[in-house]
Amino acid sequence: MIRNYLADYAVAADLADVADTITTNRFTSADLTVTSKPDRSPVTDADLAVEDAIRKVLAEQRPGDAVAGEERGGFDADDLGGRTWVLDPIDGTKNFLRGVPAWATLIALVEDGVPVVGMISAPALGRRWWAHRGGGAFTSDGAGQRPIGVSGVSDLGDAYLSTTNLNTWTEYHSLPAYLGLVEACWENRAFGDFWQHCLVAEGVIDLAAEPIVNPWDVAPVQVLVTEAGGRFSDLSGAERFDGGNGLSSNGTLHDAALRLLGG
Repeated sequence: MIRNYLADYAVAADLADVADTITTNRFTSADLTVTSKPDRSPVTDADLAVEDAIRKVLAEQRPGDAVAGEERGGFDADDLGGRTWVLDPIDGTKNFLRGVPAWATLIALVEDGVPVVGMISAPALGRRWWAHRGGGAFTSDGAGQRPIGVSGVSDLGDAYLSTTNLNTWTEYHSLPAYLGLVEACWENRAFGDFWQHCLVAEGVIDLAAEPIVNPWDVAPVQVLVTEAGGRFSDLSGAERFDGGNGLSSNGTLHDAALRLLGG
């Protein structure tokens, strides 16, 4: 029997509300503080404030659960038994600090190594996406809330493909392999980060491929895309969110895309 995760979804929605209050107040702020992590990726004071605020709420509402976040740590792929909330306070930090509205707070509940609740909130876009295991996938915007599902495209020649940064294919996987997939598809763009996977879940595009991701980047994506009827895996085809890379699809195109990517 599939467990009912509605109560956990309600917690995730509360966490997203807390995050949105902080991020929208700091977005385009003139006094935003930016530093660099060891991998030279940027982190803002807003990233830290969001994660700290979410951790505080979880300590009150889910004191028995573990918490792992991009900025404050705590993620251990070898120790994901039980329940762990996995957080990315601002996915798309480069967009956030440059004033581009395509960024979001990502929240996932992982139970025994499997994401079971996913919440993606992009307040500057006026959008939110969420799913919980066995409950379907949804989005909300100015027109209200609605269920979402992946596309019915069945041929790569008709497919719309996205990635994040073309240069990362050279560094982390294979640029020729990705370009082979580009050539096989009808159209391609670089919507990037969380947004491309949400577009797959909505059926707006059909494939989103990334040669390098962190677990907190895609934990909520996995449950969102699968509950929307699609498929999420790493580039070897393993259906995991901590494999270091990722491919989301409408499901029908997944194996064909993996073959071209060398998975």
